[in-house]
Amino acid sequence: MRLERRESPSALALVLAPLSAVAATLAVCALLVLWAGAPVGRTYAAIAVGGFGSLFAWSETLTRAVPLVLTGLAATVAFRARLYNIGAEGQLYGGAIAAVMAASALTVEGAEGTTALLLPTWAALPLVCAAAAAMGGALLLGPAWLKARLGVDEVVTTLLLNFVILLGVSALLDGPLKDPAAMGWPQSVALPPELELARLVPGLRLHSGLFIAAALSLALAAIFRFTVLGFRIRASGANARAAAFAGVPALRTTLVVAAMSGALAGLAGAIEVAGRAGYVTLDMSPGYGYSGIVIAMLAGLRPLAVLAAGVFVAGVLVGADSMSRVVGVPTYIADVVVATSLIAVLVATLLAQYRVRLRPAGRVA
Repeated sequence: MRLERRESPSALALVLAPLSAVAATLAVCALLVLWAGAPVGRTYAAIAVGGFGSLFAWSETLTRAVPLVLTGLAATVAFRARLYNIGAEGQLYGGAIAAVMAASALTVEGAEGTTALLLPTWAALPLVCAAAAAMGGALLLGPAWLKARLGVDEVVTTLLLNFVILLGVSALLDGPLKDPAAMGWPQSVALPPELELARLVPGLRLHSGLFIAAALSLALAAIFRFTVLGFRIRASGANARAAAFAGVPALRTTLVVAAMSGALAGLAGAIEVAGRAGYVTLDMSPGYGYSGIVIAMLAGLRPLAVLAAGVFVAGVLVGADSMSRVVGVPTYIADVVVATSLIAVLVATLLAQYRVRLRPAGRVA
């Protein structure tokens, strides 16, 4: 048996690959549900209702989807250029810390312990987000330069950099950025209330960061389709040597892609702080950076599809809490679903681009 590359994979096969991956994931995870002694139909129904069955459920799902979409976009733009950024988790935390530091720099102490912003909110909030994006981008520029100039594997450098950044964040939360009012708990000072993102539904956590994520998905899709930069990114990802021969500046394109990818992940950290948490803690992200890779692959590295994939994964994670209460299955089944979906989508995409050929009996390759 061998794999033979298809000359022109059909568009239908490429579209059906993520859908078949989701179906295969649900089938595999059904075995785990049965092993846990729970009915499969009721379990999956509980996930669907918990993630999408009410206004509250939609609010929680879309709130969870915002950082997932942004880290999914970060993986998308990098992977399209074959820059395999596995460091979005660290870049998210770096962006979150940069946002808090920028907000602190724009805040002054007033009378009786009150605080006030040096700038109006409409000017201060973009500066805070820009600081987060700049930090995220800067954290990826080093690994990107090492890959472009020295051939160092960016998978290793970005993955290991996650641990370095998290240890640095831990030191800051126990040191200069520690909130004195947190009663010893390692968390940063809170973001000023003026810099919190607006709530879209009164009484619920859904915030305006959803519009930012959607707008960036549209913007990235337009960049890929209509700009010279988008062509260079696609060309570098398709064939780096041919792109360089055609005049695409390899180093510059790699660094621009790194800045864009890291900036999106860093912005996810700022939006998570300004929209949901209010401050930085070490458990602020339950693995958004790694889940973003799954989302990008489920979306076939298409920015607009990242929106749908992000909502799907968020719905599974939110619905797992409801499932656990209803049928008693551990919430870790959601992590299994997300991890299995990554494997399934890789296999489905491979089969969409390659066909399996059986060798005649007795024939040696």
